[in-house]
Amino acid sequence: MAAAIATAGAAPAGDKVDWRLATPLGLTYLVFFAAPFLILLGISFYADAEQTRLGLDSWLKFYTDRFYLKVIWDTLKLGIFAVIATTLLAYPLALVYRAASPTWQRVLLFIILMPLLTSVVIRTFAWIVILAREGVVNQTLMALGLTATPLNLLQTELGLVIALTQIEMPLMLLPLLTIMNQMDQNLVDASRALGASKWRTFFRVILPLTLPGWIAGATLVFASATTAFISQSVIGGARLVYLPSLIWQQSMVVYNWPFAAVASLTLLFTVLAGIMALSWLGRFARTT
Repeated sequence: MAAAIATAGAAPAGDKVDWRLATPLGLTYLVFFAAPFLILLGISFYADAEQTRLGLDSWLKFYTDRFYLKVIWDTLKLGIFAVIATTLLAYPLALVYRAASPTWQRVLLFIILMPLLTSVVIRTFAWIVILAREGVVNQTLMALGLTATPLNLLQTELGLVIALTQIEMPLMLLPLLTIMNQMDQNLVDASRALGASKWRTFFRVILPLTLPGWIAGATLVFASATTAFISQSVIGGARLVYLPSLIWQQSMVVYNWPFAAVASLTLLFTVLAGIMALSWLGRFARTT
């Protein structure tokens, strides 16, 4: 009887979790993230570039200098602008995709995925040709009579945001398309049948239902745009300084590894802060 009770009270064998299956992932995380993070954290507490004495000099220098505080803000602002720009273009494209026939959906999906199939270096240098003073954009604007002289788009924040919008667009579109394909069309039809306009239907029905997809896409775009070293360096040039280029300069040119470690940790915390803010927005939206 006791054996029968013990057998009945025990959890089924199929419900047991074998944590050994997570060992490869845990080791990978430990080797490629946790260990470098601890090394960076340790290096950041050296007070000089030669790493001969400990101190908070690098931290104090970074967070008390207005130039470096502006670099942090510019990096955050770049990620925010990239999220806004991709959002404004992604929603119309997602709605067009949802209304298209299956054949056109496959065509649109190929076009959406095409930037991911091309090297980021090639895409970045292509934007140099497009945004140059003799490039496609300026030639088109002058041919239409919208400007008499070429606009300076390279080495400007505007040009960098334009390029990042195209580069990061798939990261915003793919989560949106996934959510929109799961959305019940009857809800949209019911809203229109009750007299709601297209705009009201979008803001009261479509936007709340697709908010989880937007948050996923915004997280990917923000994290990618703020760390896009190649695009920031090639299109932004030396006139625009962001945290990735500052890290490269301090580590590979100045060889001030403690200061570069502080900048690296700041970039990590900046990206994590943006991700946490978007996650909080998602939880807040679900409770309202």
